[in-house]
Amino acid sequence: MKKEALKKNKADFVSGNAPESISFTDYIKKQIGRWLSIVLPILLGFFLIFYTYNKFTEQQILEIKGYFNNANYSYIFIAAIIAVLGNASRAYRWKFSLEHMGYPSSFRNNFMAISIGYVLNLTVPKSGEVSRALIVKKYNNIPFDKGFGTIVAERIVDLFVLLFFMLIAVFLQFNIVKSFILDKIPLDKLLLFFVGSVILITISVLLYLFSKLKFILSLKEKISGLKEGVFSIFHMKKKGAYFLHTALIWLSYLLMFYVVFFVFPETSTLSFSAIITSFVVGSIAIAFTNSGFGSYPFLISKILLVYSISETTGNAFGWIVWTSQMLVVLALGLFSFLYLPVFNRKN
Repeated sequence: MKKEALKKNKADFVSGNAPESISFTDYIKKQIGRWLSIVLPILLGFFLIFYTYNKFTEQQILEIKGYFNNANYSYIFIAAIIAVLGNASRAYRWKFSLEHMGYPSSFRNNFMAISIGYVLNLTVPKSGEVSRALIVKKYNNIPFDKGFGTIVAERIVDLFVLLFFMLIAVFLQFNIVKSFILDKIPLDKLLLFFVGSVILITISVLLYLFSKLKFILSLKEKISGLKEGVFSIFHMKKKGAYFLHTALIWLSYLLMFYVVFFVFPETSTLSFSAIITSFVVGSIAIAFTNSGFGSYPFLISKILLVYSISETTGNAFGWIVWTSQMLVVLALGLFSFLYLPVFNRKN
């Protein structure tokens, strides 16, 4: 099988399906890296699932099933509606930065590109951002680097909003957040990670500014094409509307998360501070993995355990929240995948 796969890759390379500017060895390395970026996050998710449920007794597994059977799914339906509205607000926000650069885009194309992107994020983390730029390039004739630049700008803004929520969580629940982090990651490892990150960032900045390596020069050229898209939010006329929709997007995330706390009686009585802290933990799991597969229920159950919610309840809650979100993502993504070429058939 390995020999056949190697022959196929070599045939692709020879036939012109691989870029001509790289050697066959580099092409193989690139293919391996691409597949690892897909497989490793999925394997991590399966490991966390196996690790979590391998600890449970048969009675605890039955208890989790009971939570699924007795959950109040009307709140899941409400959360799904809020999720769709949040996607719509994100599609409107994207229009402002694209139109500022002189590239009009339809709301429906933006909405469907975002929906398809969320589905792709289930496989390779952040691959959906690339697909969004490719879709508007194909159907709205927007240059890839410009479109992708606006998406990078969105992510930077969203990162600052997430940091804002993190600060609120730390302010409201400092002792709980501190104990939760230090229980999972010892202080010496946190310090080592911080120092290592500072050194790595410093080296990267110095290389970018002063290096004459071909790779660095090529990277500079690519980044220069993104600058207009990234900085569009600071020069656009509709900055107020852009940041209003940013607030609405994150309000929809928070409301969606808040509503599902009422699916179980045990979680419905948690304080607002506990909800904010759990929301931050869940957002981090989704933002830095392939949409939180395996990691989302695992981390949610751990943070809820701090608030005296049993691990079985926390796991059931985490899986109901994550599964309901992913069903909405898959439904919107499938609809968009089928309807996108129909809506743009004239193009």
